[in-house]
Amino acid sequence: MLLDAASLYFRAFYGVPESITGPDGTPVNAIRGFTDMVARLITDRRPTRLVACLDLDWRPAFRVEALPSYKAHRVPGEPDVAPAGLPEIVPDTLEPQVPVLLEVLAAAGIATAGAEGHEADDVIGTLAAAERADPVIAVSGDRDLMQIVRDEPVPVRLLYVGRGLAKAEHLGPVEVAAKYGVPVERAGEAYAEMAMLRGDPSDGLPGVPGIGAKTAATLVGRFGSWAELRAAVIDKADTRLSPPVRTKLAAAAPYLAVVEPVVRVALDAPVELDRPDTLPGEPVDLERLAALGERWGVGSSIERLCTAMLKNAR
Repeated sequence: MLLDAASLYFRAFYGVPESITGPDGTPVNAIRGFTDMVARLITDRRPTRLVACLDLDWRPAFRVEALPSYKAHRVPGEPDVAPAGLPEIVPDTLEPQVPVLLEVLAAAGIATAGAEGHEADDVIGTLAAAERADPVIAVSGDRDLMQIVRDEPVPVRLLYVGRGLAKAEHLGPVEVAAKYGVPVERAGEAYAEMAMLRGDPSDGLPGVPGIGAKTAATLVGRFGSWAELRAAVIDKADTRLSPPVRTKLAAAAPYLAVVEPVVRVALDAPVELDRPDTLPGEPVDLERLAALGERWGVGSSIERLCTAMLKNAR
């Protein structure tokens, strides 16, 4: 199980009231919500291996160089360096909770992983692509990770929590194909190509003007690869593109030439894990967990996490 840690703790922060505070009045809503989510995921999914994947660079240079608009609207200015473990400028009351979350994971013995110059999506994509032994499930509220689903050499699925954990969608190639109208035999890759054409305002991707999601899905279904589709824009004899659509794609040629590495999740990021990814049968540092629970007033959430780990080992 690969957790998109930032996606989950942001959702915890906004899903649990800030009135949930520690003994000193400090908000602990993200700590509590995140810890409870991890406990529930362990209980419901029973993973044998678990990694919390971190954003070490929320706006990587290689993506910004390719497309300067990438996430440019999310924060004022364009900081050269984002704090390790933080995806972007975060709310004042969330930022101090993130190091505590990482302390809880470390004391529990749950592995974390990051890659310098890359986002958590890239960490997840790289670990999933390299896996040859166990089925993989990624947990995130980021639609971009739909592109990693596959059946071979091991099944890779996305537990999409965009509407919350209680309404999570378990997505593989069949589900992504049905949901977006892309070909099932290459659903993950095709989803990424559809996103390139359609665009995504939340990431600063303009897309191709005049090409919506339905048209984008139809187009990628006619071609076997992104390179094949782009070649057809130049080849006027290729009847898979109508003249009006070819005109729209040709007008967006500069964008189409650079967008692929922006949207594709990296499969070769320099991922480093802080410990082996086997989920321990019990927390590795109960004393530290107890101290964190007392210090921040989240003892009940930590107890639920410990219980989930113990039951998972049986």
